[in-house]
Amino acid sequence: MLADPPPAVRNEQGLSRQLSSAKQMMMALGGAIGTGMFLASGLAVNVAGPALIVSYVIVAGIATLLGRALSEMAVAHPTAGAFGVYAEMYVSPFAGYAVRVSYWLMEVLATGGQLVAASIYMGLWFPGVPSAVWVLAFAVVLIYLNSREVGRLGAIESWLVMIKVVAVALFVGLGVLLLFGATGEPAIGLSNLTSHRGFLPFGGGGIWFGCCFAIYSFIGVEIVGVTSGEASDPARTIPRAMRRLVLGLSVIYIATIALLTALTPWDQLGAGESPFVTVLGKLGIPAAAGVMNFVVLSAALSSANANLYLISRTMFSLARAGFAPSELGAITRHGAPVNALLVSGVGLGAAALVSAIWPKVAYVLFFGVALFGALFVWLMIFLTHIAFRRPARPLGSYAGALLIAGILVSTWWVPGLRSTLLAGGPWLALLTVGYYVSLKRRSRATGASS
Repeated sequence: MLADPPPAVRNEQGLSRQLSSAKQMMMALGGAIGTGMFLASGLAVNVAGPALIVSYVIVAGIATLLGRALSEMAVAHPTAGAFGVYAEMYVSPFAGYAVRVSYWLMEVLATGGQLVAASIYMGLWFPGVPSAVWVLAFAVVLIYLNSREVGRLGAIESWLVMIKVVAVALFVGLGVLLLFGATGEPAIGLSNLTSHRGFLPFGGGGIWFGCCFAIYSFIGVEIVGVTSGEASDPARTIPRAMRRLVLGLSVIYIATIALLTALTPWDQLGAGESPFVTVLGKLGIPAAAGVMNFVVLSAALSSANANLYLISRTMFSLARAGFAPSELGAITRHGAPVNALLVSGVGLGAAALVSAIWPKVAYVLFFGVALFGALFVWLMIFLTHIAFRRPARPLGSYAGALLIAGILVSTWWVPGLRSTLLAGGPWLALLTVGYYVSLKRRSRATGASS
């Protein structure tokens, strides 16, 4: 860390530094690999066909550019507010506020959805227990875990992530066996990649529209920046964790998508059954539903746990910056921002309640706001890095900003994603109002203390 950190970074000191590069990477993997990968609705492949593989390669490149930009800033200024603080320092106070609030809301909505999903999965084993009971129980357990030492939290998250990683590895291994006929069944081969209207059934436009879906799979690499505030050795662990994370996610997603489209005709995906269950069923493995239910339950809880860590640190950062009540910036003797955690838990409960009562309406609204928030944050990270490197010209960040802006605009024409821009305008308007309200509150607090 810098010998004399800037005020915005100095304001956030006090959190416990117990996260190694491995734990940082696992925390980020936990937030990035969610239940959507395992359920595989097929929406993405239905706009790109087998060429979705190329879409993931492109997005992996964008994630690599983002990782490099964020790592450079996080090493210079390791702090929990991360890209929100950097936007405040190098762009404007409003940018810092908008990035942090957008990220907080995005993660609250995502975490509420994960808890509702976990309650649904528990229904397979305990059909008589109301889903609200599971949502409450999981929320209490996760809030407790997040209130303890961050080192212990990182260790627990590592075990939950390992379940997801092992499931992916098994899927890839079994998929390869099916492709080459090593299971006793006729070899599937690679014909599915070209036999159903070709590899590019929707042309180059399909590849680009596929990027609009694929980008959501990589949301989470920025978590490494947030963990920098509690990294044991930021200068060494942050770049290492970021490199491993982006490479790991790229391999996982590209290999999985390639196998999905090779094992099953792309126009048959998205019929409601998880492709993981399909593979297990083809191999005749018993209890495939129960095994897969355990995996997706672990995936949901892992993502919810990592996201809860994020939203508590983001609220902590807002409080330390003066945009939220100062009490939310307090930390316990364990070095955890419990007040910010509890307030974030209330928001989490509200999101889960809305998701449970109005699932269809909530899904469209929440997904639109969450995707807009994610793309907005990524765009601001690139723009902040450009300002951070002034007067040098970081070409990677210029390219990344243009690509993210292009994806954001393109969601208007992608089936199922128009809600992204529809939610974006009102959200930016609310952010503007909230910012000026917070400024008045902060000026009153400053006047009262002087």
